[in-house]
Amino acid sequence: MRVPSNERAPTRDADGAPLPDSNVDLPLTVRSTEVIAFSLLALLVISVVAALYVAKGFFLPIVAAFVVGTMLSPAAGFLERHRIPRAVSALLIVSAVGAGVTFIIGLISSPLMEWSTRLPELGGRLKDKMHIFDRPLALWHELQNMLGSSDSFSVAPFQMPKLEWVQPTLEFLSPTFTEFLLFFATLILFIASWRDLRRALIMTFSGHDSRLRVLRSLNAIEEHLGSYLLTVTLINMGVGTATGLICWVTGMPNPAGLGALAATLNYLPIIGPVAMFVILALVGLIAFSTIGAAVIAPLAFVGLAFLEGHFITPTIIGRRLELNALAVFISLAFWTWLWGPMGGFLSSPLLIVALILRDHLSPSSSAQIP
Repeated sequence: MRVPSNERAPTRDADGAPLPDSNVDLPLTVRSTEVIAFSLLALLVISVVAALYVAKGFFLPIVAAFVVGTMLSPAAGFLERHRIPRAVSALLIVSAVGAGVTFIIGLISSPLMEWSTRLPELGGRLKDKMHIFDRPLALWHELQNMLGSSDSFSVAPFQMPKLEWVQPTLEFLSPTFTEFLLFFATLILFIASWRDLRRALIMTFSGHDSRLRVLRSLNAIEEHLGSYLLTVTLINMGVGTATGLICWVTGMPNPAGLGALAATLNYLPIIGPVAMFVILALVGLIAFSTIGAAVIAPLAFVGLAFLEGHFITPTIIGRRLELNALAVFISLAFWTWLWGPMGGFLSSPLLIVALILRDHLSPSSSAQIP
């Protein structure tokens, strides 16, 4: 039988067995240029993160001013359309925001100052209430002894944790006066010159398609961040009002301050509601004589936070932005680790900016992965 010219008969040994073909395709290997490119990209990311962490005092106010300024730019544009100069609009908006923040801080700081003067008394009350855990811990210790487990709990009465961590924590959470000054100065200048900055950024690119893509990206960022700030602020005001009403109905002390604190902490996804629950539980244990009365307000807040986090916010914001829960959590963890509570506040806006840039700047492909 004749062998076709394009097919080669396999090579055989002396016994007639076929030998393996030396031209069999080898597995694909990563080229050295790809390894070098990946390594350089990893080093660039590590360098940027290290610079952001080390120079937090400079980069945090600047980035926060850029993000907040972009959120407030639609309000400045609205005032400008009503014949108010851009610089004056920036001063008015920043003054209004500063007045609102000052009012919230006043509501929160009033009970804190009162409680700080009574700290030894309140600590003694809380320590007395915590003795209810002595018996469960003793039972757990006896159970461990019966099972032959290691002694991980002692039968000693419940001890209050030491407060040595309070001062370092407050120093970490409290920004300096220089950071505040840099933030507000940058915010005013950014809002006042945002229109010129937009134009300069767009004209940096030479091609018409590139300029149009950048223009659409900036418009989308401004629109989404502005609507995000307005929506989240309204939702948090509702959460704060509802929390204040819950505290007032249940007899908690200073319901207005607790409501303002709930609205403020709710700007931090996940962390804020958990911290507010702990605060309500501690205040309830101190203010009431029984555990049953102390847990009413925290449990009611848990129900409120569940409704807000699983139904209200996803229904309102989810229609406009497709935010993956895992991406939100990772962004929150990263920026909180990097910049503290202010980084947690900026985590969702920065994630929104990243998603918009990905959608507008990366080339779309029509190919579908099976």
